[in-house]
Amino acid sequence: MHTPLRSLRWCFFACLAGLFCLTAAAQTAAPAAPTTDERLAALEAYVNNGDPGKALTGVAGPGHNGWMMTSAALVLFMTLPGLALFYGGLVRKKNVLSVLAQCLGITGLVTLLWWAFGYSLVFGSNFNSPFLGGTEYFFLKGVTSAPNTNYAYWVSQNVFAMYQLMFAIITPALIVGAIAERMKFNAIIAFVTVWMFVVYFPLAHMVWGSTGYMNGVWNGDAHIPAIDFAGGTVVHMSSGWSALLLCLILGPRVGFGKDKMAPHSMVLCMVGTGMLWVGWYGFNAGSAVAADGIAANAFTTTTLATAVAAFTWGAIERLFRGHASILGFCSGAVAGLVVITPACGFVDSTGAVIIGVLAAVVPYLACTKLKAAFGYDDALDTFGVHAVGGTLGALVTGFLATASVNANLTGAPAVKNGLAKLVTDGGLWLAQLKAISLTLVLAVVSTVVIAYILKAVIGLRPTEEVERQGLDINEHGEEGYVS
Repeated sequence: MHTPLRSLRWCFFACLAGLFCLTAAAQTAAPAAPTTDERLAALEAYVNNGDPGKALTGVAGPGHNGWMMTSAALVLFMTLPGLALFYGGLVRKKNVLSVLAQCLGITGLVTLLWWAFGYSLVFGSNFNSPFLGGTEYFFLKGVTSAPNTNYAYWVSQNVFAMYQLMFAIITPALIVGAIAERMKFNAIIAFVTVWMFVVYFPLAHMVWGSTGYMNGVWNGDAHIPAIDFAGGTVVHMSSGWSALLLCLILGPRVGFGKDKMAPHSMVLCMVGTGMLWVGWYGFNAGSAVAADGIAANAFTTTTLATAVAAFTWGAIERLFRGHASILGFCSGAVAGLVVITPACGFVDSTGAVIIGVLAAVVPYLACTKLKAAFGYDDALDTFGVHAVGGTLGALVTGFLATASVNANLTGAPAVKNGLAKLVTDGGLWLAQLKAISLTLVLAVVSTVVIAYILKAVIGLRPTEEVERQGLDINEHGEEGYVS
């Protein structure tokens, strides 16, 4: 018979034995600390923007993160104040505030849509779909300072989300240029709301999403192995072609072809152009999603193409019109920025110069000859510069892209989906043509449907009297200039 003391001892030893077993199990389950070699490999990966392995998994790199936060700010700078002043200077003074209000309104609206649904629909993955991302990041749930390694090893996902937000903001804002001075503010806001879900979110996922239909560089299962470094199709083609259809549905401004509709301030236009050019480095070089050699190449090619295009446009004007105008230089610079956008991380410096020349010649013809021949009122040449320029850039990228600049063109996903072979054999332009066609159809058909529904429900244009008086005082109760 056990005494109480002996029972107590047995309980004590049993507890000690259990504790020992639990401790041993915990030590067995705990992962081993990274070795010195693994830590050094992770640091080397940081410098080369590669996979950190287990040593630094989930840790954002300060240099890459810092560059992407700067790039995000630069892209926002493109819209506010760059695009706002560029477009604002080109309209008549009675409508300058309407353009600023449209840019500000779109910025706020798209930010809300991006936070609630947009980021997840573009960069999520739980739909496992080539056309839309998923629901896992709705309301930015789980979007923390840890990297999303589907898109970047060293950049915080919340920074990446904010960077991509700036693209989502400027894209519909570009449409404003074609329909300036003649569309109601509430109609623009309603149009952009629907357009983001029907055009931008699906297209951005198709081109940049990890399961995207046209993401040739990173999706080994891409159906169309096309490439678009910073948004030739996603940003410029989608907005530019939509802008053309919207301006055709709206019809010309009251007095178009009869009244003088010259820009009210070329000073503002020039200032806005300079801001766009500066901000575009975040747009293009930032699309490397790292402070690495590819970003450096994009920075270089963006500079070359833009400067060459501005100079060439001015030279064309001087040759055929007898003077090189400020508007011509500004138009050339923006056209150069647009056309180099899809190519900047894939072409070398010589390719950038070729693109700069083409970016001046082709959009110049579109803005002068094509527009005059068909008589459409693309108020600020959004179609001529962004649609034509974006389409040109996407196509030319297929001829000039080289793996010597960007080894990702022949990486594992590119080999699997056939992109690497297209780059090597010279057939990439065919994939680019398919991506161009899909983008064009999506933008055109969607815009027609959205515009006609809104026209029937809320109307698109103000009254003729309001349009003649100006949108500033009638829609916003303010005037840009008080004399």
